[in-house]
Amino acid sequence: MKANSLDSLDLNARIHQAALNPHLDQNSFNDICDASTFLGFSGFCPNLNRIEYARKRIKSNSTTKLIGLIAFPFGDLPYSIKLKTAEWAAAQGVDEFEVVPNFSALNEGNQNLFAEELAQICNLGLPVRVILNMSQLSEENLLLAIESSIEVGVKGLQNCNGFGIKSPSNQIRRLVNLSKKRCELKAIGGIRSLDQTIDLVEEGASIIGTTHGPEIMKEAKQWKK
Repeated sequence: MKANSLDSLDLNARIHQAALNPHLDQNSFNDICDASTFLGFSGFCPNLNRIEYARKRIKSNSTTKLIGLIAFPFGDLPYSIKLKTAEWAAAQGVDEFEVVPNFSALNEGNQNLFAEELAQICNLGLPVRVILNMSQLSEENLLLAIESSIEVGVKGLQNCNGFGIKSPSNQIRRLVNLSKKRCELKAIGGIRSLDQTIDLVEEGASIIGTTHGPEIMKEAKQWKK
């Protein structure tokens, strides 16, 4: 751990707590919601079918923003359904979107369609992050995805959907180089410890997505003693 890092990290504001396990019972889900607001996390990511419950636990004026995951995890939905999903999530009170874009369009060379679909979701008026799933993209398509996303006005980019990624450090480093600090960067993928969190922030991540936010905060509190 970098000894001079923790005090200036503003750790609470960097954490997005995820609660995506469909096997969580309702009491456990509620506990995670409550912990996220109590600890001052900047985001909470549930499955869409629990948005209603999360909105009841996390008040609209909370510093913890409720995030709607659109076309998660692979983006393989017809666009009309993707847009309707985003509209529905907005009506349920989400504060931000994280969207898996149309990778099929990108792979087929249709950058315009890729960008137009993201632009329409951005036009709904909520901040949007694009989930890139970097390990599945060629270098050319990764650059096209980044440039298209930034051009249509997304708030941020996320390195992956979290499946099969053990350490996102290299991906965040690449995103920093390619995005040139033009948007927020969110790191996810097996982040369980304070050391990982600090390393990723120092690589350039603005936000840390994790299912272990309370544990990371507990570790930080113990380290400060």
